[in-house]
Amino acid sequence: MRPVYNSIHWDGTPTYGGYSTILVTDHRYVVHIPESLPMDRATPLMGAGLTVYTAMKHSNLFDSPGKRMGVIGLGGVGHMAIKFGKAFGHRVTVISTSPSKQKDAKDKLGAHDFILSTHLKQMQRNRRSLDFIIDTVSAKHSLGPYLELLKVNGIISIVGEPAQPIEVPATPLIYGKKVVRGSIIGSVKEIQEMMNFCGKHNILADIELVSTDQINEAFDRLSKNDVKFRFVLNVAGHQSSRL
Repeated sequence: MRPVYNSIHWDGTPTYGGYSTILVTDHRYVVHIPESLPMDRATPLMGAGLTVYTAMKHSNLFDSPGKRMGVIGLGGVGHMAIKFGKAFGHRVTVISTSPSKQKDAKDKLGAHDFILSTHLKQMQRNRRSLDFIIDTVSAKHSLGPYLELLKVNGIISIVGEPAQPIEVPATPLIYGKKVVRGSIIGSVKEIQEMMNFCGKHNILADIELVSTDQINEAFDRLSKNDVKFRFVLNVAGHQSSRL
């Protein structure tokens, strides 16, 4: 495997990824972005978008609308989970430790419900209410309280690559079988499937476009979780450029 960035290409030159001015690759690894999708807002779909799309696909959420779906964490990945969940006809509940996220979740992104995970009564009131939960949080946390939100035979999918270990309860669950799954990314075929779906339903990431001279400021804001919901670096010098 030769990564497209931070690696060495077959001819001995560095791979620059998104900083490249030109890239020659096998057609099997090229994805067509529908003309209806602007490049800047479509870019995160191939990362955050694909991460949740694949997790939902493998949990059979595409062909069974009307499920009650929970999204843990409202960030770059979580906001895409809300959009896909709604597009596939599910009732979406955002679960967060931050009460300030409720306005964005419901008013901006159209989530149906919001649970403050630090509020014990809210968590208890919603026990066994969700069919599926997608966990997008990278910080260290325990799955125990969230497993209690699942119905019998419910599924929780941990997506991406958590920066910190996730604590899974050692004791058996009291209320029936509940499935814990992990998902990182998807295949090239699934990227194209997702892109076609997003083009059809006009699903795009919410971004802030950053110029090259704003990179350090963007990293500072990122460390403070001050981004809604993805930074996109504009290396071309103008918005929505297409190749």
